Amino acid sequence: MTTRRLALFPPLLLLLSPLLVVEARPLLVFFIDALRYDYVDDLKSLPGFRQLLESGVKVDYMTPVFPSLSIPNFYSLMTGRYPDVHQMTGNYMWDEKSGKKFLLGTNPESALPLWWEGSEPLWVTLQKMGKRASMYNMPGCQVMIFGVRVWYCKPFVPNISATRLIQITEEALDDLGSGKADLAAVYYENLDKVGHYFGADTYPMKAAVQRLDAAMVALNSKLKEKNLVDKLNIMMFSDHGMTNLKSDRIIELDKLIVMSDIEKMVGRGPVVSVWPKGGKFESLRASLSRIKNMNTYTKQEIPARFHYKGGRFVSPLTLVAEPGWYIAENTAVVQAYLIHLSEDLQFGWHGYDNEHVDMRAFFFASGPDFGGLLDCSSELYKQILECYCHLLPH
Repeated sequence: MTTRRLALFPPLLLLLSPLLVVEARPLLVFFIDALRYDYVDDLKSLPGFRQLLESGVKVDYMTPVFPSLSIPNFYSLMTGRYPDVHQMTGNYMWDEKSGKKFLLGTNPESALPLWWEGSEPLWVTLQKMGKRASMYNMPGCQVMIFGVRVWYCKPFVPNISATRLIQITEEALDDLGSGKADLAAVYYENLDKVGHYFGADTYPMKAAVQRLDAAMVALNSKLKEKNLVDKLNIMMFSDHGMTNLKSDRIIELDKLIVMSDIEKMVGRGPVVSVWPKGGKFESLRASLSRIKNMNTYTKQEIPARFHYKGGRFVSPLTLVAEPGWYIAENTAVVQAYLIHLSEDLQFGWHGYDNEHVDMRAFFFASGPDFGGLLDCSSELYKQILECYCHLLPH
């Protein structure tokens, strides 16, 4: 196993990629929600990952895009673009012009091309090339993008079990092994749910990682059984990490500002989007700027390194909490989601400044075409997209 670091971007200091592919092979991609960069460090207790990494390459960490949320990072990994280009700037978004909402891809309006056509994702590019992609449990795979639908989509089901992950992974292997698909992608959410409810560094999270490893043990077994060990490549990404919060670190906006001055508020936690009512922009901005443990940005003030402020759905005011703090209208809103929340219990969250250590993500690649190392100086997600395309049949 080779281990290197995917440092902050730009520039990208290192990407693991083959220099030459003599025979193009199918590619299996896993998107593991909230698999923090250090959750797989103890390989002695994780036989599934250990075996995969014996013939693969791994980075110390991968820095997510801002905000360190699932949808923006998933789409960056599939388009090679930052959020201010591909336009997926949050898990929850509002289009002021049409009044339509994007709610983590779960509501009917989330399937509108409006949200998805900021950039072309890899599976659409493949379809245009006459290749086939199969998507398992992937948010948005049912959406027609630029007039193209993916060859096969098993729609997203929240928080599937590790047992179900094993089942759909075998289905993906069958697609690749039979030649029906050139790319198969699988999404797994469970670690994210466990982290939100129980915290980032807890026994439930360790147990969740063990369940994921059991799925990797099954993957290794199926690769041998189907004679695919040397016939396909595997890449695994996470979208972000997770950090711990305490219930006494909730910034309750309704105690600090006049909520009726807000026309629309979208999101909760580390990043909140605010549209002030007419004539209330300056007074609301001043009130929000006085609140401790968070930053209030106008569009123009958002740091350029976030690659965020040019997004179509970015609000006039963006609130960004300091790591370890949570922004909400009030505690009741948080308790409605985390029903077990009390003063002595911690929970976990993500979405903070993407340079925060606990937001760091995970990346490894395994397979016959991952023997080389490539030093790079270009943008992270663009280079990852190039890596996909280099590996896939064309």
